[in-house]
Amino acid sequence: MQTMMNVLVAAAVAAGGQAVDVRSDLEKIVAGKGATAALARVSDGGRTWSATAGVRDIERGGRPSPNGHFRIGSVTKTFVATVVLQLVDEGKVRLDDPVDQHLPGLVPDGERITVRGLLNHTSHLYDYMSEPGYSTNRWRGDARFRSYQPRELLKVAFAKKLPDDGKWHYSNTNYVVLGLLVEKLTGHPYGEEVTRRILRPLGLRHTMVPGDRAGLPSPHAKGYEPLPDLVDATRMNPSLDWAAGEMISTAADLERFMSALLGGRLTSEASLRAMRTTVETGAGFRYGLGLQAYPLPCGTVWGHSGELIGYLTFVFRSDSGTSMTLSINPSTRNPTTAEVMGIAVRTFCGSAG
Repeated sequence: MQTMMNVLVAAAVAAGGQAVDVRSDLEKIVAGKGATAALARVSDGGRTWSATAGVRDIERGGRPSPNGHFRIGSVTKTFVATVVLQLVDEGKVRLDDPVDQHLPGLVPDGERITVRGLLNHTSHLYDYMSEPGYSTNRWRGDARFRSYQPRELLKVAFAKKLPDDGKWHYSNTNYVVLGLLVEKLTGHPYGEEVTRRILRPLGLRHTMVPGDRAGLPSPHAKGYEPLPDLVDATRMNPSLDWAAGEMISTAADLERFMSALLGGRLTSEASLRAMRTTVETGAGFRYGLGLQAYPLPCGTVWGHSGELIGYLTFVFRSDSGTSMTLSINPSTRNPTTAEVMGIAVRTFCGSAG
């Protein structure tokens, strides 16, 4: 699910070096109809603070909780990539193995597409979410409660091919294939491997792989979609996203996960180095293996963004240890790139960062 973050951030970079009142910035986004609710969590390694704005329910009101749950969309990919790299460390797969070696006959041209190509979106596989009715970023009516199987999603994806333009193409199809790869190599559902290898060891008690479950744990802010009036889009079956974006988490859990991953606690040094080896995208960031690298005036921040109807997520961390997690519930519009990246730039590059 390509998000509105996938554009150049030059407008935000111009704001670098300025101190910021993040709560004020969140309230401005809400006042400008860019969000019904927003929360931010920032840590510099020794200090942590949170801010919220808006309401958790536009009908009943209520301040959003800084401990609220939200759908993380494509940040799920970073969890899946971490499991794959752990399997690399265990010698069960190599990054340059062709897909056909482990999933014979599953993927068209699977003899030339490598595991690395799936992880960094250079496989050139068509994104099934480009098809009408197959994107959880858009309102799907009653179909939003339908259950999907991963091979059903691949059938949609493999019915079409991308133009042979040599460009980088973000494709959720890649991570559906990777989810199946994890299952083939381990003999367990990919969600169980995420839980066993990451969630339990790190104590991420508020992060989950929901499967067919439609709701979110409490507390949470509701997600909405303008049609043109705002309709409640909170409840949905996220199996359409599967390993590409179905997970639910909190700001504190995502911060702990990203700090553990980039701090070298979840993979070998060689695998982390591979994850941080990026390709150019032309989308305002470089892409590694399940990681996005965003250039800021004061250096690069690492992490991932995610979008699923009603919820936008941004998780960034610098090598100095400063981290920022931002969850936004869009209102009648999405927040602009300048609004979001302006907060990130000032968090990491301002006097407080």
